[in-house]
This record gives sequence, structure tokens and C-alpha cells, in this order.
Amino acid sequence: MPFPTPVVATAGSSDPSAPLVVLLHGRGSHEREILSLASQLPTGPAYAAVRAPIAEGGGYAWFANRGIGRPVAESLVATTAWFRAWLDETAPAGRPVVLVGFSGGAAFAGALLLNDPSRFAGAAILYGTLPFDAGIPTDPARLTGTPVFVAQGEGDTVIPRDLLDRTWEYLLGPSGAPAHARRDPGGHGITATTLDELGGWIRERLALLDRRGPQSSPARRPGGG
Repeated sequence: MPFPTPVVATAGSSDPSAPLVVLLHGRGSHEREILSLASQLPTGPAYAAVRAPIAEGGGYAWFANRGIGRPVAESLVATTAWFRAWLDETAPAGRPVVLVGFSGGAAFAGALLLNDPSRFAGAAILYGTLPFDAGIPTDPARLTGTPVFVAQGEGDTVIPRDLLDRTWEYLLGPSGAPAHARRDPGGHGITATTLDELGGWIRERLALLDRRGPQSSPARRPGGG
């Protein structure tokens, strides 16, 4: 059964050449909920919140799963292809794209990033896991030079702890990504401090793009600010 035409909510710049920040909501949520973050993030880029293609629980999901944080590989292949068709039309090559995913949207952002790191100017993996064991490449140095922001809650009881730890260890180690990482004492929700740091990280990405272009960013120590 084909997926529906993407439903997209937008905010920020209407300039079709402006950097694009794509907001990916969590499982069972929808695009309007995560778009509310845009008002608390830097001005300058265009923001687009995309509705996931699978109806679930009064909201929408990015993929079928075999347990929380564990995508079904075939489903993830299909939904990432659907999303890339939308993205490549909306933001042709050369337009910088930053992904921001929360919970299930974080796993989806991770799949997109790991499948094609050079396509993105950065990605934020918020309170979620990378899609391990779902046919997505996670080899060492996969994300070398691609900035990543990762935030987790120490008391998160939604995403399995082994997946959170595996995500943290990979992004701050073997992935090679220049990573900005933080852990909150709270649970499965974006804190004000995380949102503030995310805004600073996006602002930094925009400044680097202005100076150097979308494919270039300086090396930073994993885990650093």
C-alpha cells in the first residue's frame, strides 16, 4: 500500500534557498506538535515538520517496529525512501539540511543520516536511539565530519537503556562524528536546557554554513561543547 503524500507544517524563512531544519516527531505524535519547537529555535532557517506516514495510536509513526526502538528493517527502508523523495524535491542538492528528531523521530533521523551522511549538515538525536540491527550502516568513522547533537534523559524509561547507552557510545566514539552531547537527570522529554543548547548548536551550524558552505565543518572533540 503506497504511503500518503507528505503532510508538512512550516515556520521560519520562506526563502527556498535558506537552510532547512527538518523536525521529526515522536511515535504517536504529529507534525504540529513538534513544529512548536521552531518558535524557540534560531531565526534564519526554514523549519519543516513532516507527518510520519504510518497512522498509529491517534498519531503517526515512522516505521513498524519489533519492540520499542527496534525498527523492522523492511519498513524502515520503505519509509526512508518515501521521505527522501520528499526531501530531494524540497531541498535539492546544495541546500543545507539539518535533521532534528525526537524519540521515534530520532531513530528515523539516525537512519537518514547513517544511510547518507554527506546529504546533511548535521542531525540532532533527541531522547531516542539509533536504529541498530535494522540494516542501517553503523561502521566506524561513518559520521566523520558530520556534526551530531545528542541528548538523553538519565531517567528515561521509554527507550530501553541498552539502546540509549549504545547510541551514546557509538556517537561519541566509533562514529567519528563531532558530537555535542548532554544527559539530563529527567526522563523522556525535551528540557528547557536541552532546547537552549540545541538552539545554540543550530546557530553554530548556520554560522559555519555561512562561512564555509554546507559540506564543511571544523573537527570538534566528541562529547565537547
